[in-house]
Amino acid sequence: MKILFYRYGSICEPDIIHGFKNLGFEVEEINIEVTNKNLLPAQCVEQVSKVLLPGGFSFVFTINFFPWLSDLCQILKLRYISLIVDSPVLELFSKSLSNSFNRVFLFDLSLYKDFENENPGHIYHTPLYANTDRLDSYLEGVSEAQKEKFRADISFIGSSYEEKNPYSTAKFSDYYKGYHDALIDAQLNVYGLNFLDEAASEEFCDYFIENVDHLYRFPPDAREDKKALVTQAHLSYRVAEKERKLALNMLGQKYKLDFYTQSSLKDFRNVRYRGNAGSLEEMPIIFNQSKINLNFTSKAIKTGIPLRVFDILGSGGFLISNYQTELLQVFENGKDLVVYEDLDHLVELCGYYLEHDEERIEIAKNGHETVKKYHNVTTRLLQIIDQAFRD
Repeated sequence: MKILFYRYGSICEPDIIHGFKNLGFEVEEINIEVTNKNLLPAQCVEQVSKVLLPGGFSFVFTINFFPWLSDLCQILKLRYISLIVDSPVLELFSKSLSNSFNRVFLFDLSLYKDFENENPGHIYHTPLYANTDRLDSYLEGVSEAQKEKFRADISFIGSSYEEKNPYSTAKFSDYYKGYHDALIDAQLNVYGLNFLDEAASEEFCDYFIENVDHLYRFPPDAREDKKALVTQAHLSYRVAEKERKLALNMLGQKYKLDFYTQSSLKDFRNVRYRGNAGSLEEMPIIFNQSKINLNFTSKAIKTGIPLRVFDILGSGGFLISNYQTELLQVFENGKDLVVYEDLDHLVELCGYYLEHDEERIEIAKNGHETVKKYHNVTTRLLQIIDQAFRD
């Protein structure tokens, strides 16, 4: 079977391609958007049509959802499988989501519930994955010098989220600034429940939209959701930004913490800056050679498990993560990984597991085995293909 994989440069793409090839698929790639992010949809349609029109493809696959590609596949009567790995993905509000040839897989159950009625029977929920075959093979060949380079007590790889939020410099009146900051502080202290959509008033959302420059504009035919835009593309990012700064500064005061990031360090103290980490070659070693790895899930991911959790466990790393509803449906706290309840608890857990090597190593081993057995990329793709072709 031959598939077309339309790529845009996601770090998830290589492992998916590897998984498809392991299953015996012939994978043809289109990479035009990897190097040119300014292509218009019409230009993409023109290029992809040339490849698809001769036929011979069983389906088209992408990471995340492309409305123009969905429309093209609808015209050609060709199944379009998309795997959503991020949140928010505002393209999901497009009317193209309802196309009958779509097969859309969402990693967040809450997100699935938000969108399932837009295309009943063609939208699914699935956890993400790790390519444990690649990771195991790669880590077996890592030299002692490479291990020593990345060895650490506590490591965090990720953004501060400040630069990810295009609206972080928005200016508010005194009243709405107080309201805005109160929403962030309230959500900051609650894990397992994202109430920003319910708590943010229509008046505040309208004010935000009216006063922010360069705001994302829904296409004219989209299912416009202004509240989702404000809460998921701004407020959730601000909560993540504040949480990460607080957590890393608290930990840095007590322990040795390595911070791999491209974000500004102006608000971080007592952390060792390690620069950027390559996703395929450096990250697996960092996860494997750090006594403790940290995961802070963006509040835009309401219940789901971010890919980073699978990356860390798939690399044999020990993980301490915030609580997510789906996390403890897939993994066992204290057996596969460890979950913190608040930032004080996080600091306490780090101290405990830095001093209890055997427990930490056993948990890391169990987490790796769970991912390898149940959440390998090949296993996940088999499940996706099975669901996508049931009708």
